[in-house]
Amino acid sequence: MKSSKLLILVTSLMAVLLGACNGGQESSLPTGADTQPRLLRVMTHDSFAVSENLIADFEKENNVEINFVLSGDTGAALNRAILTKESPQADVFFGVDNTFLSRALEEEIFELYNSPMLENIDNSLRLDPENHALPVDFGDVCINYDKTYFEDNQLSIPSSLSDLLLPEYEGLLVVENPATSSPGLAFMLATIAEFGEEGYLDFWTDLKANGVVVVNDWESAYYSNFSASAGKGNQPMVVSYGSSPPAEVIFSETPLDDAPTASIIAPNTCFRQIEFVGILKGTQQRELAEKFVDFLLNVPFQEDLPLQMFVFPANENAQLPPEFEKFAQIPDQPAKLDPDLIAQNREKWIQDWTLVVLR
Repeated sequence: MKSSKLLILVTSLMAVLLGACNGGQESSLPTGADTQPRLLRVMTHDSFAVSENLIADFEKENNVEINFVLSGDTGAALNRAILTKESPQADVFFGVDNTFLSRALEEEIFELYNSPMLENIDNSLRLDPENHALPVDFGDVCINYDKTYFEDNQLSIPSSLSDLLLPEYEGLLVVENPATSSPGLAFMLATIAEFGEEGYLDFWTDLKANGVVVVNDWESAYYSNFSASAGKGNQPMVVSYGSSPPAEVIFSETPLDDAPTASIIAPNTCFRQIEFVGILKGTQQRELAEKFVDFLLNVPFQEDLPLQMFVFPANENAQLPPEFEKFAQIPDQPAKLDPDLIAQNREKWIQDWTLVVLR
């Protein structure tokens, strides 16, 4: 018992002496818990891409490790976030677009966040006035055309969706199935914006009679059917993106002075897709989640977007790459539909389209 008391006394005296050596202050040496990076989980679609150095800088500056939870296409990723909202698998969700926005807001999966970066975001892109979902980027689904084909055949460029029904364009357009393709869905929505719910099926009936070709996905449409692609297909018009012409220049095996393709950007011929980010309810990393949202909306990430995901930045201070400045076309009057209207009718519109076009 005496030896135990002596050990306690010696230990106490050592603690006092150590405290005196430190000037009465606690030791400033970092502990293991202080140096371990925190984990931030970001759920997104499979097409998400960003330069590695930007992520590395963010991780270093914030002592964090980012885990990207890739969860399929936009619809599949959103479904996963909704199904797991009682026990969220991530802290941040990036990639819900305006065709699914209403569903995300109705399910209340996001926390409100008034990011200071919003002052630099184009107001036309801010579809959620309460700022649960903050716009990060946008892109336009447009009809792209083969310049050489139109020049060689002395064809004028269609100046409206109705022009596609003219006999000179018979069999010259390939589109994607809206039930299986995001650009296919966007183009169908453009026709609804132009002709209304009562008239879009009449347009598609006439377009079918004029030989429109329907395939399941963008890759097939662009790389197999489109005449300007490597596959040299039979259709000189394809439903693609407003960023496809600069992509043709950027990825060309030989240097090009001009893009071989261009977009039809007449009023209501393109549909604008807007992607959003939100902080998922239940996150245990709210502060880090806010910093990551600010990171996505800030200029370095915004200027990285075009060459990573071939979309346009939402931040008005971000500069576009030279290829985008020269070859991309942004429509002044893209087709728009209320996200609530899309959410309420998406499946019905697709089913009705399928009955008219594919059967």
